Amino acid sequence: MTILTIPSPAEGVWHLGPFPIRAYALCIVVGVIAAIWIGEKRWVARGGKAGQMSDIALWAIPFGLVGARLYHVITDYHLYFGEGREPITALYVWRGGLGIWGAIALGAVGAMIGARVMGIKVLPMMDSLAPGVIVAQAFGRWGNWFNQELYGKPTDLPWALEIDPAHRLSGHLDDATYHPTFLYESLWCLGVFALLVWADRRFTLGFGRVLALYVMAYTVGRGWIETLRIDDVQMDDVFGLRLNVWTSIVLFLAALASFVWSTKRHPGREDTVFTRPEVDAADSEASSDTDSAGAHDATAEVEDSSDDGTDDSKAGAEADRDAKD
Repeated sequence: MTILTIPSPAEGVWHLGPFPIRAYALCIVVGVIAAIWIGEKRWVARGGKAGQMSDIALWAIPFGLVGARLYHVITDYHLYFGEGREPITALYVWRGGLGIWGAIALGAVGAMIGARVMGIKVLPMMDSLAPGVIVAQAFGRWGNWFNQELYGKPTDLPWALEIDPAHRLSGHLDDATYHPTFLYESLWCLGVFALLVWADRRFTLGFGRVLALYVMAYTVGRGWIETLRIDDVQMDDVFGLRLNVWTSIVLFLAALASFVWSTKRHPGREDTVFTRPEVDAADSEASSDTDSAGAHDATAEVEDSSDDGTDDSKAGAEADRDAKD
């Protein structure tokens, strides 16, 4: 008998008048805010301008959401198409069902478009954003907890997750507790974040190596977690493994090759994060103007002080003459 368990929320939707507030969406929003904040700080530290990562987010977020939903619908098409299904429900994002691989792929496309428009380099941008993205994933996984979805195999471990009968899968209706894979992945993502920040500071990673390390570290954990999950997916047996396990393996190998190639080809970090000299020059010119303005103000203050001193001396001399007279 399992005494210690993790309870599932009684509901994942609250209503503010006629408006539904969905916990799943809130988790995503909090994650996005954290990702932008972290990415902004890292970008400025690399020599970028404040506010640019917020502008990039305007491109990446819509692309990422579309990609996430497309990946889910394509890989789990049996949930939306076929006899007795309603294809329109493929658009019901609030019910859950977002594929991280689609989010990363199309989100990256959106970010690259934004980078090209803004005249900044893609790789340092990706290196700046990667730690924030993994934190966003850590927050986003809690949406699965509220929806009571994507849990693991039945277990009686002390940290087992309770699932209500209405959310249990066929074949497991009598099993009350399961592996909390949402929690496993959330904690794994936070560990990856710590690894990325440490490695970047320790080895001054550049030219896409933070991004590559992010992909490698995440896919190791995701591959393991996928072996625990029992949710119904269309491609759950591709040469003995789930599709997402194969995806993790392929992406890990690709990221490893990219990391090794980048280390040999471009050791160190980029000299500038801008693709157009005029963007960098404009930034430098603005800084110079600010410095010049500061110096001018300081000189003016000194001159004013000197003038005040001279005026005081003249006034003192006139007072002495008046006294003698």
